[in-house]
Amino acid sequence: MGADDLMAGNSQRRGRSAGAGKKSATTGTGGKNRRSLAGRGATPPAAARPNHPAFKKAQVAVARRDNRQRVQRRNEESPELLLGRNPVLEALRAQIPATALYVVTGDTSRGGTDERIAESVQLAADRGLPLLEVGKAEFDRMSDGSLHQGIGLMVPPYDYAHPDDLLDIARNSGRPPLLVALDGVTDPRNLGAIIRSAAAFDAHGVLVPQRRAVGMTGSAWRTSAGAAARLRVARAVNLARSLASYQEAGLQTIGLAADGDMGIHSYDGFADPIALVVGAEGAGLSRLVRERCDVVLSIPITKDTESLNVSVAAGIALYAAASARR
Repeated sequence: MGADDLMAGNSQRRGRSAGAGKKSATTGTGGKNRRSLAGRGATPPAAARPNHPAFKKAQVAVARRDNRQRVQRRNEESPELLLGRNPVLEALRAQIPATALYVVTGDTSRGGTDERIAESVQLAADRGLPLLEVGKAEFDRMSDGSLHQGIGLMVPPYDYAHPDDLLDIARNSGRPPLLVALDGVTDPRNLGAIIRSAAAFDAHGVLVPQRRAVGMTGSAWRTSAGAAARLRVARAVNLARSLASYQEAGLQTIGLAADGDMGIHSYDGFADPIALVVGAEGAGLSRLVRERCDVVLSIPITKDTESLNVSVAAGIALYAAASARR
């Protein structure tokens, strides 16, 4: 081997050693891994991430809400025991439906038998209601330990009408339909007060949603002061759809809201067939129900007052409708 060959071999080895640490060009993916290179988008809210404490808190809140709704439906589908001397007496005076009157044996006030109990017994007897005497321990158990004052009235579940039944009642009356729909009212006293106003101003019926709203409880019966016995209450599975069917039947749907399209005194259609829609306490009209309203009216009030009670607002609108129909 010559010197030239030896030098050439050394040169080749030095070349390989010098290039050994360099990386060769990477072959492209042809766009196949483009998805892996893309961003993951916006971070979901804490309540939507299963491993976040806020997610568990949200799940607990949903479970509690569902449980409250189940309890409310169960209570409305079973008889209700109305307790207390004043509530029972007022209910009997208002002629609300009842199946029995319970009186604790030997229950007396300091001056002898309480006059309210005596009158309740007499009113129940006049109606032919069964009078059932029970011991205090047993009645404590029946009332789940609630304050009962020695008397209770058993109220049966309310027999709701179908939303279409209210239209039939209006057609048979010979007057333009005047219906009242409640969007998520949860206080039974407000429901009872609205029913009372609706009956006073010749409305044909009241419509309530099946979910997330109060039904005809004993408290609602009592607050209506007997009007619920004269005015039918219907229950809607879907309030927005029921309003749509009323529109198809020729009714104008009128919503009430603080930010309405016009003031209540500017509206000139109260003499026409209408369905007055009242929103929930505090929340007002829901989005879907408001979109279903042909017009939304406001009731002018002073700036110092934030809003009107829902039953008061309904009474004002019903008075406006009754005045326009005279």
